[in-house]
Amino acid sequence: MDRKQAIVIGAGVGGLAMGIRLQSLGFDTTIVEKLDAPGGRAYVRRMEGFTFDMGPTVITVPHFIEELFSLERDCADLTSADFPAEIVDESKRVTSGVSGGPNTSRYVKIVPILPFYRIYFDDGTFFDYDGDHEHTREQIQCLGEPGDLEGYEKFHAQSKAIFERGFLELGYTHFGRVGDMLKVAPDLLRLDAVRNLFRFSSRYFKSDKLRQVFTFEPLLVGGNPLSVPAIYAMIHFVEKTWGIHFAMGGTGALVQGFVKKFEDLGGRILYNTEVKKINVTQQGGKKLATGITLGDGAVMPADLVVSNGDWANTYSKLIDSKYRFWNSDLRVKLTQQSMSVFVIYFGFRADGRETEKLRHHTIILGPRYEGLLKDIFGRKVLAQDFSQYLHLPSLTDPSLAPPGHHAAYTLLPVPNNRSGLDWTQVGDRLRDTVFTFLEERGYLPNLRERLVCHSYITPDYFENTLNSYVGNAFGPEPLLVQSAFFRPHNRSEDIANLYLVGAGTQPGAGTPSVMMSAKMTARLIAADFAIDPAVVSGQARPELSYR
Repeated sequence: MDRKQAIVIGAGVGGLAMGIRLQSLGFDTTIVEKLDAPGGRAYVRRMEGFTFDMGPTVITVPHFIEELFSLERDCADLTSADFPAEIVDESKRVTSGVSGGPNTSRYVKIVPILPFYRIYFDDGTFFDYDGDHEHTREQIQCLGEPGDLEGYEKFHAQSKAIFERGFLELGYTHFGRVGDMLKVAPDLLRLDAVRNLFRFSSRYFKSDKLRQVFTFEPLLVGGNPLSVPAIYAMIHFVEKTWGIHFAMGGTGALVQGFVKKFEDLGGRILYNTEVKKINVTQQGGKKLATGITLGDGAVMPADLVVSNGDWANTYSKLIDSKYRFWNSDLRVKLTQQSMSVFVIYFGFRADGRETEKLRHHTIILGPRYEGLLKDIFGRKVLAQDFSQYLHLPSLTDPSLAPPGHHAAYTLLPVPNNRSGLDWTQVGDRLRDTVFTFLEERGYLPNLRERLVCHSYITPDYFENTLNSYVGNAFGPEPLLVQSAFFRPHNRSEDIANLYLVGAGTQPGAGTPSVMMSAKMTARLIAADFAIDPAVVSGQARPELSYR
């Protein structure tokens, strides 16, 4: 029997994870990628001997990675426990020690990072978040106000309850029908998980600093702490449970590992191949995806198409409006898109003092928190002040820079291109302001004297190079009214045999969520094509081994 053909649009983490799963389901899969290399948002930039991850740098839940590297051709077990007891058991967590399982280690080396983040406040004080309960308590005692220590215990307990229900139990739920949402709504209301995260944390902490420490994390997946539902408090517990990790060689090394795994399973990737449209035919009353047309006019037929591209761009640019009802141009226009980011990549000579203030992941908060968030997400203006995430991976992996040097990037949340900002006028000025700040505040003294190379990206890069609608960096903003059932579905409601995967679909943005998205979509495909998800071609998947 001929194997069915599948096409995946985009070789980002979601597209690669999807390709691996499609191969394991028995499809012959081709991934088509616009850029000249894989990664998508996780593309790698190289300059003068320095290696820079351009996008995601925080790895959590490494057993998701191990599961992908454990899959075999025509051998996809989608029915086993999504969170095996061995990786949920507190005594076997990987906050420290071995990060990669045996199958992961065949492709890439993953190591734990401690602290997870060093978080600086504008007055120069800092909080080292490392997941250690007692160390966290000690720092709360020093930085907090009376009652905050007791508040933390309550916050911790509530976050754990949200994590257990919202992540462990519901994390892989595809909300394809209203009824799916209604079933879980009472539990979410009982857990207070629909209140916005900042208000939720404010119930437990009086200190503004602690409110910031325990709410900043949604910014790493495009969410506004003032408006994301409190279910995002589970990020705190996801990190606490499985730690923060780093792929030696950078996230790009993990991407290359996924590419090799996909190719080992028989898949192929076409680079420098941009998709012009998704082909749709009308068969009776049914609309059916039949393949894609490339920019040069070539047609690639397929039995199914999966888009790892931006959700809004996929529907509004690649599919004729006559084939769309649920994903209409009006819906695309009305959907609130996530913020964007301004990222500076820079290589510099080391002076040996970098670790006096900085860690692998350093969050530097500005003088305003709520006001700045309102500027970025609401007013969509570029404020005079800013907060930033400074990534210094060469502290962990010196191979990313020439000897005696460091590779770094610093990321600023900024409005998406609905702001109307002209980044050709703004970019250089903002870069210089950031460099001045890092020098004058003592994070990287005399930085410009030590610079070897630098470049930056703006929302224009996301819009024009990555084809992200209005330059969003994370897909639709994770508001309550754009979550679960109300977030774009992984199976198209408009067109049969068309699926989506990645940050713009369920469950949401962030590397672990994108990998979860691939498994959710694979389950939908297995159901639609009547594939036994436990055993394909009479073979069983090797038992997941993880420590």
